[in-house]
Formats: sequence, structure tokens, C-alpha cells
Amino acid sequence: MLTDNVVSLLADYLHKTATNMTGTMDQLFSGHHTWSRVAREHMAQHGVPWHLMAYFVLALVLAFVYHLAFTPLNRVRDLTEVGWGCLGDDVVGKNLGERIREVHRLRKKGNLPPVYPNGWFAIIESRKVAVAQVVSVQAFGETMAVFRGEDRLVHVTDAYCPHIGANMAVGGVVKGNCLECPFHGWLFRGTDGACVNIPYTAKAIPKTAKVKRWESREMNGFVFVWHDAEGREPEWQVPEVHQITNGSWSYRGRTQHHLLAHIQEIPENGADVAHLAHLHVPSIFKGADLRHIFAHSWLQDLAKHNWNGEWQVRAEPESHIADLAVKHSFSLLGGKFKVLNMTVRAEQIGPGVVHLHFNTAVGSGVLIQTVTPVEPLRQRVIHQFYSSRFFLAPFSNFVLHSEARHFERDIMVWNNKQYLSQPLLVAEDRFIVRFRRWYSQFYSENSPKFSFQKESLDW
Repeated sequence: MLTDNVVSLLADYLHKTATNMTGTMDQLFSGHHTWSRVAREHMAQHGVPWHLMAYFVLALVLAFVYHLAFTPLNRVRDLTEVGWGCLGDDVVGKNLGERIREVHRLRKKGNLPPVYPNGWFAIIESRKVAVAQVVSVQAFGETMAVFRGEDRLVHVTDAYCPHIGANMAVGGVVKGNCLECPFHGWLFRGTDGACVNIPYTAKAIPKTAKVKRWESREMNGFVFVWHDAEGREPEWQVPEVHQITNGSWSYRGRTQHHLLAHIQEIPENGADVAHLAHLHVPSIFKGADLRHIFAHSWLQDLAKHNWNGEWQVRAEPESHIADLAVKHSFSLLGGKFKVLNMTVRAEQIGPGVVHLHFNTAVGSGVLIQTVTPVEPLRQRVIHQFYSSRFFLAPFSNFVLHSEARHFERDIMVWNNKQYLSQPLLVAEDRFIVRFRRWYSQFYSENSPKFSFQKESLDW
């Protein structure tokens, strides 16, 4: 529940603050029975008035509230941390991992489409790659080395050195705009992956001494790479959000989730308008666990979300983009009072990028969603939120936190559902049919299929 999370965050904040104090102040939090006596003795010895303690606690609370309201949100949920309430509250730790593996071992996969579509995918956030830094990243079942050269440009290559196979993103050194392997010092150029130096030989460098370079582009706070099963050059580009580039919109925070599902099922939610009017109607204050959000609660049921959407595909030359227009409001007392009216224009850009543009009475912003396949049935989803200066930080945090809660409801469904290639649909589900027809353009002859015998679900 949201209230539980706030209390938990406050407790953690107070605990961390307390542990940074000297030994006597640590004693203040060591036991309920001795707290008052120890505090009074300490303050008497140092001539500190007792009533100042109340101001100290108040200052901690105010600092926590400020942190919660004005610091950009960073909500990170690992694979085991969300979407598994169905396994029971008593399943934790190692047992939870074992139960999740069992669920996925027994879960019917269905007739899956290819697991890696063609298109642009975000592999890392820009702020996580500093100048002269190299980072190891996993995507499409591959390990990549992402590094920023002295010219401040980002380069992406395969991580493994073609010499003996060392991971150059683990201990490798950025020199100029090249990456040096930590094992033998071979140096590879970021612009084309060619080896430009082998320090212990005077002979000519073999022409085959090169590492695969991934076509990449940095924009909108992410580093994107182009993935195409046929080896074709990029056929389209992710549009730039100019307000992010020119700095007129501020970074407000991020969320990150891992989930177990086929990548196509995530963007399909945009065309599945009917699920908005059911799964996402209960208030976010009822949390993300499906066992709770539909349980009757007279107090929490006084508030609910209202959704109304329309999905459609753009014409050439933007046929790789689909649009979802959504009107959202947060209503109270059975819909008598509507607050937080918001118009959302969602652009599904290829198979793995969504720009959700917000327009409200207090300002505008964009929520960028990136979906990247780590392996065939494991996806990494990141949301970044940028908004205008009038879109105040507390409201931004609330919107981003609300989006995360709604998304986590979907995760609980995705983690446990079967993909149906021929679902049983009614007339009102027409957008799902159109979506699947549209999404099929991102598969090609050599797009890899899931191998039930060889692929593992270990993580």
C-alpha cells in the first residue's frame, strides 16, 4: 500500500540518520525502555535543553518530506521484487527464486513470435556512462561494452575481445576514443571496432582483428542501439524530444523493472483499451498486488481512475509509429468529483520505445518508456520523466510513482500469463488485432525464435 511505503521510507530515513551520529545518539534508538533516560542524561551532561530534541525530530521529518517530494524519484524493482504476490507472502529469499523458476517451467508459453524484433532499443541511460568510462550491458542475449570517449561520444561494441575472449567492459580502459582490453592490451577503435594497436608485436595488425560495432545513437537521456536480424542499416529514427535536448524540461526521476514475458505483450497493452477500464480503475492507494486491488474497501473505493482511449497507426513514412490518445482523471466519491484531469498522447515508436506526452493544468511533460529484451523472455523496462518547471516536483513524483504502481499491476499479469497467437476476441478488442498486424513489421526472415529445449530461465 502507498501508506505502508511512506511509513517504511520514513523509518529507513530516520534509521540511516541515527546511525550516522556518535555512540551516545545511537543509544537513543537502541531500545524503547532506555530511550528517554539515555537522551536526558546525554543532554544534561552537554547542557542541551531537552525540548530541542523535539525540534531535532521535526527537522528529520521535514528533511524526509522534502526528500520524498523534491528529489527525483529512483524506483528500482528487480525481477523477484514485484509481480509475485500470487506465490504468497510467506515465500521469500531463496524459496521465492525457486518458486518463480517452477512457475515458469510449468507455464505454457504458447506459439511465440520471434523474441528479438528489429528496431532501436535503449541499452543504458546516458547519465550512467561518464567520460572515459566503460560499462557492461546485456541485451538480445549479448554482452556489450558501452564507453564514452574523450570526444564525449558514446560507442557500443561487443564486449568480448576477439583475441582470447576477455570481457573488455570488465577492467578495460578507455584511451582517447578507443577501448583497451585488460588482458593483453589490444586497443579497439570505437567508431568502427577495428584494432589499432597490439602492444607486443611489430607486425601488421591482421585485418580480421576487429570487434563488432553496434550502430548507436544517444538522445532523450538514453543510448539506443539498432538491432536488425538481417544486418540492415537503420530504416527509421527515434524522434528527438527537443525540450529535453534544450533543457527547458527538467529530469524528474526514473523507474526500472524486470519482468518475464515476451516483448510484444508489453506494447500490446496500449492497444488493449479494455484492460484500462478494469485493471487500472482501482485507486493506486490499493497498491499493485492483484489480490488486494479488487478486494472491497469502502474507504479506498471512494477514489478510482477513469480512462478513455483510442489507438491508431500512422501512415507512411511514419508507419513504424502508432498513437494512443488517452484521457485520464482521478475521481472521488463514485465519480462525483474529478481531479487530476490529464490528457496523455502516447507514441509507440517501433517495438521498444514509447513517448507519453502529458498535458495538465499545471504544466506539460513526457514519460519515456523503453523496453529492452535482455534474453528471450526477460525484459528490462525503464521509465524516465521530464517536465516543465510549472510541473512541480511533488506532482511529478506522484505521477511517476502512480505510473509505476499501475505498471506493476500489469507485471503481475505478464509474469504469469500465456501468450496466445489466436486469442478469443470480441468486436471491442479490434485494436488488438490491428496492433498485432502492425507489430509484425518488426519481424523478418531471420528473426530468432525461442528454443524451448535450449533456452534457460535462470537469472
